[in-house]
Amino acid sequence: MSANDRPATGQPTATYDSAFLKACRREPVPHTPVWFMRQAGRSLPEYRKVREGIPMLESCMRPELVTEITLQPVRRHGVDAAIYFSDIVVPLKAIGVDLDIKPGVGPVVAHPIRTRADLAQLRDLTPEDVSYVTEAIGMLTAELGATPLIGFAGAPFTLASYLIEGGPSRTYENTKALMHGDPQLWADLLDRLAEITAAFLKVQIEAGASAVQLFDSWAGALAPVDYRRSVLPASAKVFRAVEGYGVPRIHFGVGTGELLGLMGEAGADVVGVDWRVPLDEAARRVGPGKALQGNLDPAILFAPTEAVEAKTREVLDAAAGLEGHVFNLGHGVMPSTDPDALTRLVEYVHTQTAR
Repeated sequence: MSANDRPATGQPTATYDSAFLKACRREPVPHTPVWFMRQAGRSLPEYRKVREGIPMLESCMRPELVTEITLQPVRRHGVDAAIYFSDIVVPLKAIGVDLDIKPGVGPVVAHPIRTRADLAQLRDLTPEDVSYVTEAIGMLTAELGATPLIGFAGAPFTLASYLIEGGPSRTYENTKALMHGDPQLWADLLDRLAEITAAFLKVQIEAGASAVQLFDSWAGALAPVDYRRSVLPASAKVFRAVEGYGVPRIHFGVGTGELLGLMGEAGADVVGVDWRVPLDEAARRVGPGKALQGNLDPAILFAPTEAVEAKTREVLDAAAGLEGHVFNLGHGVMPSTDPDALTRLVEYVHTQTAR
C-alpha cells in the first residue's frame, strides 16, 4: 500500500488528506499547496555543504545523503511536498549504461545509441538495481510524516534524447534523425525506456512515494504531430503501468504549450505548465478532469519581493477557476536563487489562498 491510499479500516493514512494530494485529486483544499522543482538542490547552502566533494551520481546512491537533501527544503521553506532527490539518468546508470554527470555539462553517455545493436545496453531494471532508492524512501517517509513525498523519473523521450545525442543538445538532430529515419528502431527504443521508467516509478511508489512526476524535459522540441505519433505511446505506457497504485501522476515538460492537451491525454492526473502559458489558457488546452501545476517564471525570484508577489498574484488569479491547482515554478529553481525568496513565496501563497 502506498502512503497515498486509504487503509482497509477506511481511516486516511498520514498523507492522504494533505493539501497537495487533495489538490492533485481536484478536491477542496485549505490553501493552495506549494512545492518547487529542484527545491532540493544548489540554491541551498546546506545542500552545497553536504554535497561537497561528492559526485552527483554517487550522492544519488547514498540513502542517508538523499534523505538529508530531500528534507532540507521542507525544513527551510515549509513546502507542502518533498521531491525525491535523484537524477533522471539514475535508472540508466543502475542497469549498466556507461554514463556520468559532468559538472557544468550534464549527463554524458560514453556509447550513444544509434543502431539496433546499441539497444543491448538497455536491460530490464529490477528493484535490486536500485535498492538504495527503497532504503532512502523508507527513511524519508518515516521523517516526513504527513508531508507527501513525490517520486520522479525522466520520460522516455527525454531519456532517449540523452542516449542518442550522447549528452545535452540544443537541436536534437541525431534524435530527430533516428525518430524519422528508423521509426521501428525509435519505437523499440522508447518502448524499452518506458518499461525501465515504469519499473523505476514502481519501486518508488512501493517504497512509500505518495505521488510521481514524469519529467519530459525536452518534449518542447517536438511538433504536436510528431509527439502524438512518436512519443505519446511510450509516455502513456508508463502512466498505465502505475495507474493501479492510485497515486497522482504528474506530467511536466518545458516549452510544451503546444503539447499540453496531448500530455494530458498520455494519462496524467496533473499537467505541469511552464511560465509561457497562463493557467486559465492551459486549462482550456488540457480540458476538464485534470489538475494543473505551475507556473511562476523562476527568473521572477530575482526581482524585488513586491514584483514577485505581483506576478504570483497573476498566477493565482489565472488559477482561480481551476478544478485543482498545485503552485510551482514554470521550471526548476535556479542555482543562484536566494533561498529566502522561496520561503517568502511559500508563505505568500499560503496566506493569499487560505480558505
